[in-house]
Amino acid sequence: MPPSTLNESDLDRLGLETPIARIDRALKQLWEGDEAKTRASLINLAIYTENSGELIADNDLLDHVAARHACRALLILALPEAQPPRARAWIQALCRPYQGKQVVCSEQISFLLEGGNAAQVQNIVFAHLDSDLPLVVWWQADLSKNFEERLYSRIDTLIIDSSRWADPAKQFDALLTAMHAETGGFDVRDLAWTRSHFMRTALASCFQDAAALHNLDKLRTIHITHLKGQRTTALLLAAWINQRLKTTLGLDLIEKDTGPALQSLVLEGEGVRGEVRRDCESCFFSVCATCGDHTHEELLPADVDSDDELVSEQLSRFHGSTLYSDMLPFVRSMLK
Repeated sequence: MPPSTLNESDLDRLGLETPIARIDRALKQLWEGDEAKTRASLINLAIYTENSGELIADNDLLDHVAARHACRALLILALPEAQPPRARAWIQALCRPYQGKQVVCSEQISFLLEGGNAAQVQNIVFAHLDSDLPLVVWWQADLSKNFEERLYSRIDTLIIDSSRWADPAKQFDALLTAMHAETGGFDVRDLAWTRSHFMRTALASCFQDAAALHNLDKLRTIHITHLKGQRTTALLLAAWINQRLKTTLGLDLIEKDTGPALQSLVLEGEGVRGEVRRDCESCFFSVCATCGDHTHEELLPADVDSDDELVSEQLSRFHGSTLYSDMLPFVRSMLK
């Protein structure tokens, strides 16, 4: 959507338009005289996008996330090619009832930056953080231009979705460069990786008994059925399997036009087979493992699908460890 066609009625959904120089004063006035509302914030959560078509979806996502995670929310729509340069801002409170009496609220500040460069994006983010709270940034654009050292050196957790990248090889190279930089100490959470969390758990249950473990070296091939546009999600899953088995199995990817992001995973070899399958709209995986004459079947929870659920999962595991960084060299080697 070109900047000239931005719908003002959509922008009105971002709250009260406020001059950027008056944001702090306007936020203070937002809470004055309303003792029923309590402002709460545990993190700074910023969403950065260069796609105006995502603006309202991101605004709704922040509303859902703030209902579960108290935060200072920043929504930044940057349109670097738009002219003439200008910046606009809106503020609003994201509120929810608490224990039937108080109303607990998070603050959201939204920005439209037309013609903005990296310095402007950095200044907007740094000037409107809530004290010294951790900074979590969901970067929805490519890791180029405005994704610079001065910005990522301040990020505690970077959320990406590598399944959105048109050129994942180039973007993974940019990510690895930033991570290995002297100031690149941020944690990375990839929604494409999060989408396979419960499938990985289900697969582990296929090979939990002694007989199956003894036959892991007989596995030869991986078959993954995935939704169109989720190839990187499937590759991350395959990379994890190879990394855990310390081998390189043959890989067969099957793409579907409908259904969940990951629909089935089959590992097989001589006398051993493990299958995790999810039917459309199902909240469960069907797990079936065969080793010789022994068969094991069960139902296990499936992964969440929506972006707000995926982001909420990441924030819930904010201080947890992840294998993702270990996976990057493996998945990068699989991208041609």
